Amino acid sequence: MGDVLAYEAELLGLVREYLDFAGFEETVKVFTKECKIKGKPLPKQAGVSSRDSKALPVQKDLLTAFENGEQKVFFQLWEDCISSSVRDNEPVAQKLEFYLHVHFATYLLKHSVGQPNKAELEERISHFKVYLETKGAALSQTTEFLPFYALPFVPNPTVHPSFKELFQDSWTLDLRTRLEKFLSLTLKARQTPRLLTLFKENGQCNKEMLQHLHQQLVESEHRTMTYLKRFNKMQVDYHNLIGVTAELVDSLEATVNGKMIMPEYLQSVCVRLFSNQMRQSVAHSIDFTRPGTASTMLRASLGPLKMQDVPLLPSLDYEKLKKDLITGNDRLKAFLLQALRWRLTTSYPGEQRETVLQAYISNDLLDCHSNCQRSVLKLLHSKSEVVRQYMARLINAFASLAEGRVYLSQNPTLLQMLEERLKAEDKDSLTWENVLGALQKFSLRRALQSAMIKDGLIFWLVDVLTDTDCLSDYTLEYSVALLMNLCLRSAGKKMCARIANHVLRVLSDLLGHENHEIQPYVNGTLYSILAIPSVREEARAMGMEEILRCFIKEGNAEMIRQIEFIIKQLNSEEPLNDSIVSDDEEEEEDEEEDHDIMEADLDKDEVLQPQLGELAGEKLLTTEYLGIMTHTPKTKKKLFPGVHQSIDEPLQRPVTPGYHRTMY
Repeated sequence: MGDVLAYEAELLGLVREYLDFAGFEETVKVFTKECKIKGKPLPKQAGVSSRDSKALPVQKDLLTAFENGEQKVFFQLWEDCISSSVRDNEPVAQKLEFYLHVHFATYLLKHSVGQPNKAELEERISHFKVYLETKGAALSQTTEFLPFYALPFVPNPTVHPSFKELFQDSWTLDLRTRLEKFLSLTLKARQTPRLLTLFKENGQCNKEMLQHLHQQLVESEHRTMTYLKRFNKMQVDYHNLIGVTAELVDSLEATVNGKMIMPEYLQSVCVRLFSNQMRQSVAHSIDFTRPGTASTMLRASLGPLKMQDVPLLPSLDYEKLKKDLITGNDRLKAFLLQALRWRLTTSYPGEQRETVLQAYISNDLLDCHSNCQRSVLKLLHSKSEVVRQYMARLINAFASLAEGRVYLSQNPTLLQMLEERLKAEDKDSLTWENVLGALQKFSLRRALQSAMIKDGLIFWLVDVLTDTDCLSDYTLEYSVALLMNLCLRSAGKKMCARIANHVLRVLSDLLGHENHEIQPYVNGTLYSILAIPSVREEARAMGMEEILRCFIKEGNAEMIRQIEFIIKQLNSEEPLNDSIVSDDEEEEEDEEEDHDIMEADLDKDEVLQPQLGELAGEKLLTTEYLGIMTHTPKTKKKLFPGVHQSIDEPLQRPVTPGYHRTMY
């Protein structure tokens, strides 16, 4: 009881605060009255009542200053009341502030009777120029705001066609509405009640925290086993090294005393230094009659030792796996798809990963060679969103490897299935993201490029890129990179020529996008389609060169040089040379470039987490689906190493964003 009395006032205050927040006005009155009757301490209520329907005084002052054109008053209040983190980091606040500066700069031109006061107008214009050169410079690459950077230099903006909309009453009314909405959301009259905050932090989070800790425990156990194996091996190597060192010291002592060391003895030492089969073969191949040969070859053999020590993963019962993937419940299917993907993405690049992939392919894990009505690939059409997502993730992981793309491309219906899912899934879903990623990697193969172009995927991509606000960084980057790969083909260029104006407007908007990772692909697409004379003509008509030169002022050295190449292409008068671009006839699949990059995004934001006692990942595979050892070495298909072009030029060969980031 003593503890309750010690905190009674604070507890009663929390209860009243929540009742007030939830709108229980009568209950608050009764509660307050009863506290007074019983002599209970009730702390004085701070802040503004949540039921006060009137706007905050500062909000009124800001709107009044806006309507009266009181620039200094407005921005003083703006800086005092809107935190710098919101003003500097929130795109909505930055855009609104830009238009507010435009409003105050032109206020006298819109509201003066007769000629405006010249000195005051010049002061406002000067203030606007200072803003454009300082804080407003951050928006100078956004196409929406480009015309306003010319506003201070136009003698009479009221008659200029570019600013016609600016001097209409509807523009000011729309801006006021946006300002009022922003203020009402930002300047909240009350804080979230402390009782609600306490509940969120200490109540709801317990279950999630328990699951998170369980997952951490599983991962920690896995890491512990890995480190223990490494430690045991290092301990063995250490004792071996000490023994060899002692013998070599004895040998050096013997040579000082005039005894000769035989080559056979040195060879036996080398064999002991390198215990496994591969290293013994190296030791036996050393020619000890040539000075320096032993040390040189032993040093050279040290490079790949680390990778050679990586063990092969246990074989699986693929027949049972595929049966459960088709007939199991949705949760089991999702866990199996996740575990199979993890086996591929977390394996070491080299022999271990190649063995995993070859086992998947030789056992036709995804039924790419099957014509059965019920195949693993049909999981792309599952009613379960999680199963569809995890199937798309696995296909994306396959497509990240050249041999995987060869395997997937052998199914004649898979491309069509992926295109259907791309148009059916929500654009903010991970399923959509992974389907798009897989298609982008498919576009490295010429036959699949041709099929996507024929299916009209270019038109669909251009429409999607018209509104980039709903796209994640990954989907934006892979959408633009896919568009570029398709536009490198002559058939793709000709498709773009049919909607030249639409494509050019979308690309000019993307040039100013805040995600700079997409710039190489935007530049590559522009450079490619400008090889078509009709596209060049359309680009000149819409002032593309002026738009490009705006970005030269702000871009880095690499982008500036690429844009200069694009401008040169834009001003070219060369006709379309069919002999150069008639690449659609060549479907040489053996010439695919070796773009093997397994990006981290494949395993991000896992929605599936095991419950206590539930198997997942490698533990699920090796406990329930362990098979007979069937690993067979297979010579990896020799792939085209890739042509490395200068970073000064726009991209002119198909790439994936993951590979481009790694190489450049």
